[in-house]
Amino acid sequence: MRTHNIPSAKSNQQGAVLLEALIAILIFSMGILALVGLQAAMIQNTTDSKFRADASYIAQKRIGIIWADPANAATYVEANTDISSLLPGGLRTVTQTATNQFQVVVGWTAPGETALTVAASPCAMAVAHCFTTVASIAGG
Repeated sequence: MRTHNIPSAKSNQQGAVLLEALIAILIFSMGILALVGLQAAMIQNTTDSKFRADASYIAQKRIGIIWADPANAATYVEANTDISSLLPGGLRTVTQTATNQFQVVVGWTAPGETALTVAASPCAMAVAHCFTTVASIAGG
């Protein structure tokens, strides 16, 4: 007489726990990768923000020096002064745009970036980023 093996409900479930565990690990791994990417983006944004704040400080400091000595304001006009000790790849230009008006442009290129050509740069410097401020100074 022949016996037929009828699969039990237990044998139908073999491996289901392993499959569920693998799917859970996959979902968890994707979440961790997303968090790592988010942290990298936050670090990049923080670094960019620091460079912008430093550029603003450098420009405002130059304007303050000109305000402190308005009789000699024209002597502070400069073109593409190297300030790479303050900002990576940094340059500063001070121009007198009108009788009492001075424009300070600070440009920089962050590490790992490529500086633009002077023609392509928005501030006529071979840098990737620019910060511009204009001030009217009486007596200049």
